[in-house]
Amino acid sequence: MTKDTSTQEDQTDATARRAKGEFVRGVSGFRHAIGDPEFPAEPGRYHLFVALNCPWCHRVTLARSVLGLSEAITMDVAFPNRTGEDDPVGANLWEFAPNRVATLTGTPLPECTVETGTGEGLRLAKQVYQREGSDEQSVPILYDKVQGRIVSNESAEIIRMLDGHARALGSTMSDPFRLVPEDPSEQQDIAALNDRIYVTINNGAYKAGFSSDQSVYAAAFEAYFETLEYLEHLLSDGRPFLTGDEFTEADLRLFPTLYRHDPVYYVRMKLNGARILDYPHLWRWLCRVYALNGVADAGSLIHCRQGYFGRSWNGVVPIGPLKPKYPEAYHQPDLAG
Repeated sequence: MTKDTSTQEDQTDATARRAKGEFVRGVSGFRHAIGDPEFPAEPGRYHLFVALNCPWCHRVTLARSVLGLSEAITMDVAFPNRTGEDDPVGANLWEFAPNRVATLTGTPLPECTVETGTGEGLRLAKQVYQREGSDEQSVPILYDKVQGRIVSNESAEIIRMLDGHARALGSTMSDPFRLVPEDPSEQQDIAALNDRIYVTINNGAYKAGFSSDQSVYAAAFEAYFETLEYLEHLLSDGRPFLTGDEFTEADLRLFPTLYRHDPVYYVRMKLNGARILDYPHLWRWLCRVYALNGVADAGSLIHCRQGYFGRSWNGVVPIGPLKPKYPEAYHQPDLAG
C-alpha cells in the first residue's frame, strides 16, 4: 500500500483502528490517468460526478474552474444529503435528485442535476460503479464518456491530471497556469505542504469530527490547530499564497477545509478551538483565494451546511452564523483587523 500520506491515509491495522473508534478513510479503487493510452487528453471527453458539500469534490471543482475547464469537462452534482433508510436500494448513497427539497432552504437546490455522464440517467453514484462491477460509491468520479469507463476516483490525482493536461483538455485560458510549477524547489515546497495539510487539516478535520474515541479526537484537534498556527506564521511574512507569489496546488488543497471551518466545522467537527477569522493572515489568505476568478462558483456553503448538519441525529441545519454572515464574509479581508 502506498505511503504517500498527502494522497491517502495509511491503512495499517485499519480494521482494528476503526473498531477502537478511529475514523480511517478508505482507499480509492480507480487509479487510471488522463494521458494513459486508453484515456487520451481530448476536449469534451471527460465528465465529473461530484457533491458540492464534499471537500474532496471541492478540490476537483476548484481545479476545473481555475484552470478554465468548466466548458470542456461536463459535471453532474448530487444532492448534499445521501439516501435514507427508506430508499429501495439502500441508505447513505449519493443521489442525483434535482427535485429533492433541502430542509435549510425549503426548496430544491438549483445546482443539483440529473445524471448525464453515462447517458443512462442513473439515480445513484453507486450505479456508475456497478456498471464496472465495483461496489464503491464515493465521489468525486472522473468519467470517460467515450469509453463509458471510470478513470479515477482519487481527488488528489484528478487535480494533477487536470493541471497537467489543461490545454489539451480544452481550457478556455489562453495560457493556463500550473498548479504545480516546473521548478523542483517549488515542487518540494508544495509536496511538504500537501503532506502536512492532508494529514492534519483535510483528513484531520474528519479525524476530529467522526472519531468516537476521545483521545483520537483530542490528538486530531491539537494537530489541526498546530498546523493553523504554522500556516499563520508562514503567511506572516507578507506572501500572498502559501509558497509565495503564485496560487498553487497547496493553496487549492487547503482552501476547501478552511472555507468550511467557521460556518460548519467549528461546530460539526468539534473544531471550536478558534475561527479562521481569529488568524489575521490566514483570514486574509482565505479572502484572497475566494476572490480568484472561478473560486466562488466552485463551491456552495448551502450545500455544505445542508450536507453536514442534515446528516446529524435530528437533521436540523443551523441558521447561522450571522455575524459575520458566510460566504459574504469572504469578501471582507479587513474583518480580521
